[in-house]
Amino acid sequence: MAILAISQEMGSGGAEIGMTVATRLGYTYVDNEELLGRAQRYGLAEDRLARLVEDRPSWVERFDAETRRCILALQTVLYEFAQADNIVLMGGGGQWLLRGVPHALRTRIVAPFSERVTRLTATLSAEGRERVTPKTVAQFIRRDDIQKSARMRYLFDVDLKDPGLYDVHINTAVLSRAAAVQLLANLARQPDLATTEAGRQLVADRALASQVEVALAGHPDLRRRAISVESRQGNVTLELSSGADPDVARTVAQSVPGVDSVALRTAEIPIVSSFPV
Repeated sequence: MAILAISQEMGSGGAEIGMTVATRLGYTYVDNEELLGRAQRYGLAEDRLARLVEDRPSWVERFDAETRRCILALQTVLYEFAQADNIVLMGGGGQWLLRGVPHALRTRIVAPFSERVTRLTATLSAEGRERVTPKTVAQFIRRDDIQKSARMRYLFDVDLKDPGLYDVHINTAVLSRAAAVQLLANLARQPDLATTEAGRQLVADRALASQVEVALAGHPDLRRRAISVESRQGNVTLELSSGADPDVARTVAQSVPGVDSVALRTAEIPIVSSFPV
């Protein structure tokens, strides 16, 4: 079948669409709460993980090496969920992390700002929330938009609204939620999105590389060293920056389940970490 990676604007109805599609197809639905739950097995601070799953690090956190490990752990568990296929991934940066995966359908669900404010105000009012006004809801949505955009820019240096990140773009002011569900369910069943061995291996390679990155980021002698990791069918290559102990790096990488061999190479130019911590 397929992997559906959905990015949504708050108030667009994306989460509801994603959950309904998952039910329709018999897929597993994974949101930030699920990612957070699995990431906790790395022994990281729950409050730090909970914030970083939706927002970029604060200025102070960017100088803390543990921030890098938290972010890598969240990305790792997304890959691990993706390996199962038949899954709807809501958020988590899947539109970037799953780029090039042939059985991944990356979808952006949006709606005009005023429409989102009206919908969310009605929803919160129906739930009996106190002091819900269009003005406060507008501020809440605007802040969420800014946070999500800043997170994508910080982590991957990409624009959240870049159409190149998505295969499908749905405006729920034009297309009803029911129609959006039907569209995505139909697309997921298309032969073009059938999982192939090559596609499955691509996700597995990225998952293993990410697991190695988490292990390296957790080692006291390597956590502040920039190390690039590549994986292909259990064979891992580490590209080390100046100052990283190759023997320690090799030992740490070999300790990760699924790693069959480790090759080392030295970066010709300094590696710039994706996470400037």
